[in-house]
Amino acid sequence: MDLSFTLRFRPPNPPLSRRKLESPIIHPLKRFLPTFHRPDINPNAKPFPMSSRTHQSTVVTAKLNKPIDGVSEELNLIASQNLDHAPARRRVRSAFVQVQQELDHPLFKMTPPGKTYEWYERNSRGLEIFCKRWIPEPGVRMKGAVFFCHGYGDTCTFFFEGIAKRIVASGYGVYALDHPGFGLSEGLHGYIPSFDELADNVIEQYTKIKGRPELRGLPCFLLGQSMGGAVALKVHLKEPRAWDGIILVAPMCRIAEDVQPPAPILKALILLSKVLPKAKLLPQKDLAALCFRDLKKRKMADYNVICYNDQMRLKTAVELLNATKDIEKQVEKVSSPLLILHGAADKVTDPLVSQFLYQKASSKDKTLKLYEGAYHSILEGEPDTKIFAVFDDIIAWLDSRCSAK
Repeated sequence: MDLSFTLRFRPPNPPLSRRKLESPIIHPLKRFLPTFHRPDINPNAKPFPMSSRTHQSTVVTAKLNKPIDGVSEELNLIASQNLDHAPARRRVRSAFVQVQQELDHPLFKMTPPGKTYEWYERNSRGLEIFCKRWIPEPGVRMKGAVFFCHGYGDTCTFFFEGIAKRIVASGYGVYALDHPGFGLSEGLHGYIPSFDELADNVIEQYTKIKGRPELRGLPCFLLGQSMGGAVALKVHLKEPRAWDGIILVAPMCRIAEDVQPPAPILKALILLSKVLPKAKLLPQKDLAALCFRDLKKRKMADYNVICYNDQMRLKTAVELLNATKDIEKQVEKVSSPLLILHGAADKVTDPLVSQFLYQKASSKDKTLKLYEGAYHSILEGEPDTKIFAVFDDIIAWLDSRCSAK
């Protein structure tokens, strides 16, 4: 029985009021907000020493990951190396490709349809950006194209490989990239010097791709997950008529009032980010338990070996805070056809924030679906039947908008 419910062209039933969840983490930034000690900062010192003896709050090297069950000692050693820079992340990914494809997960069990291509593009800021596409087999008419924006710390490889293949199996081309500083793209791991630059990079790369012959005349859609939802919204606000629709999965688009940092802490965070932009905050909890409801799939999250799961860097935290504030101010300008999907039990991004977006967006074509009992990773971490139901909703929404073209 499908326990999800759909909202179209009417306000959602639950009132948009502040609530307290079982977990104090109801927004993706809540887990990253710093607990401040009084740091011993010498204003004349070099800001980013690499020594392991550096004060805890300024360490910028990668942490040692816990061993991954079921893989060899050699692979664990490869996975434990410092991933601050792209060459190391690329080596680790290459070593784990076969292991990942053999995981007992519905996203990896599917026979890969069509063709897959990987390449690097150097963007206007001089960074190599990893890009990938999945297209139907020759002779299969392509209905449209979906362009993916991944979430914080993530990559368009690993779980998204399976997501893309399921969408391709329904007749769509899928295109994806890794944001600068994440996955296989160049840039310091986990570092976002400017959220606007993330959106500008998406616009730059996807504008090139949309000019390909195979996409001429086809409808094109953005798919943003978690932080990628914020990126997709920023892209839309910069270019309101560039896309035929936006799909948002558990989007990060507004900070609930009860988790906004107090003004003095926010001021200190901003100040520190100017002095130590790349420095990391105190250790944070592993969020797998909050993202993956299915216990078996939760263990598979460890195989996402190039994800950034270390402490958030100061400048990154400030950029995410500012991005959500900017989106909140402009939310009524969101005019694209909109499909918003969210787990009703999500404690990483608040479902009420998706309801806020649904209510405030000026889109005439907008749909909100909440999945009862589902956590944050509704495409990867739920029981198989729930994952398939979410895919069915995505494909049905795409089909209804492509058939009218």
